[in-house]
Order: sequence, then C-alpha cells, then structure tokens
Amino acid sequence: MYEDIRNNKIKTGVIVGIFLLVITLIVYYICMAFDLGVVSIVIALVFAIGTSWASYYYSDKIVLSINRAREATPEQEEKLNNILDGLMVSSGLQYRPRLYVVDDPQPNAFATGRNPQNSVICVTTGLLAKLDYYELEGVVAHELSHIKNYDIRLSCVVSVMVGFIVILADWVSRALFWGRGRDNDEKGNPILMLIGLLCLILAPIFGQLMQLALSRRREYLADASAVELTRNPDGLISALQKLDSDPNELKTANNSTAHMYIVSPFKANLKDGKRKKTSLLSTHPSIDDRIEAIRNLK
Repeated sequence: MYEDIRNNKIKTGVIVGIFLLVITLIVYYICMAFDLGVVSIVIALVFAIGTSWASYYYSDKIVLSINRAREATPEQEEKLNNILDGLMVSSGLQYRPRLYVVDDPQPNAFATGRNPQNSVICVTTGLLAKLDYYELEGVVAHELSHIKNYDIRLSCVVSVMVGFIVILADWVSRALFWGRGRDNDEKGNPILMLIGLLCLILAPIFGQLMQLALSRRREYLADASAVELTRNPDGLISALQKLDSDPNELKTANNSTAHMYIVSPFKANLKDGKRKKTSLLSTHPSIDDRIEAIRNLK
C-alpha cells in the first residue's frame, strides 16, 4: 500500500512532464499553422507551464464548479460530519477534508484536491438519503482512502490536463474545418510540426485510456483501504450494490470527471438488463469484481 502511495506521487510528476511536452508541441503546431510567427515556441512554453500550474493548484475548484457542489454544513449534514470525524481518528490523517454536497438523486461520491492538506470529499444528496449509517461510512472511508493514498492528486491533474487537450484538439479541428489555417507551413520546423500534429490527434485518445486505466487500479486500492479503516467489509459491499443498482443518472456527469466517482455516474453501461464487464474503456472495475476483491480480504 505504501509503495502504491509513493508510485502515485511519482506518476503525478511524470504526467505533468509529459503534459508540458505534448502541449508545447501542440501549441507550436497551432502557432505555425495559423501563422503566429517565430515566437510560437516561446508562446507554447509559457502556455504549457501556465496551464500545468493552474491544473495543479486549482483542480479541486474546477471539479467542484463543474459538478455545482455546495459546502456541507455541520447542521444540515450532521451524520456525514460525524462519520468523517470518526474515520479521521483511524485514518491517521493530520488534515480534515472539507465536505461538499451535490444536489442530485443518484447516490454517488468523489474525492478531489491536490494533497491531503487541500482535500475535499463530495457526496450527493441521493447518497445521504438512500444509504444507512454503515454503508455511508464505507463510502466516506473509500473517499478518505483516495486522499490518504494521494489518488486525488493524480486524478485531478490527469482529469484537467486530459480535458484541456480534448478541448484544444476540438478547437483546432473546427478552425481548420472552416479554413482558418494558413496554406503553407514552410516557416515551421517540419519535424516538430508533424510531431505536434500527431500529438494533437493522438493525445486525447491515449490520455483518456491512461486516465481510465489509472482510475480502475486506484478503485481496488481505495476499497481495500476503506475496509482497513472501518473493519466492516459488509458495509462497503452493501453500499456498492445499492449504488450500482440505482437507476438515476447524475445530471452533472461528464466524461472528464466520471472516473473520479466511487461508481460510474452513467447508467448507459447496461446491456440486456445486465451490467457490462470491465473493459479497456471502463472508468471503473465492475461491481462484481470489486465485491469479490473485498470478500477476498476477509
């Protein structure tokens, strides 16, 4: 477990470095294709560094804004606050996460933030209404484990960066479709421009596949850590079953943040009344696989 935490920290640094390189190449291609001059590489570097910094320091605020979350008060969400206070003792974390709530009937939850000192646990009103005390404790412990394991840093950085590349690629494709690029590319370095074009095309695909693979792996670790915190695997198993069977779809769900939730916020993965198995494009392991892994911990 401690090795996974250390690996998460290393992966975050590697991903930020790759992002800097990819964005630099993409923006260089854009600057040259749209005839923005020889200073394009300088613009590319400044732009890449600025977006990387913003992704790291403001990822939690961006995610909370996307999901239209409000801060949870001790008066309105007393049970939620009490559960978190109890888990803080067994978790060994020094800093208490802030609590937020999304007004939505689907029971779900996620954790976000760049580190345990700046962390957030967010739950839906559906989760508070439909789960009993021990089920809710299992879900909160799962999200607290993401914070303790530094999954939140990795998740937020990847989410914002992949989302940014997708938006950038979409903007360029639309601009080129309407003929706003220049007709010749003779001023730019042809090799760098070719690499930049390939990054523009392939980066969103590989970025999302990487995001999904990391998400599936960290869910197993968070489940195991949650059981270690609560000493009650049945509570988490029951919660996962309820969350999986709920028919509601989260109104604020989108592809850039879906992997952050404890279960997928989308319900379109049902086929012939049965849940699809885990695949390369799955944001989460299947509930059956997760429950089996939890039971193997007993």
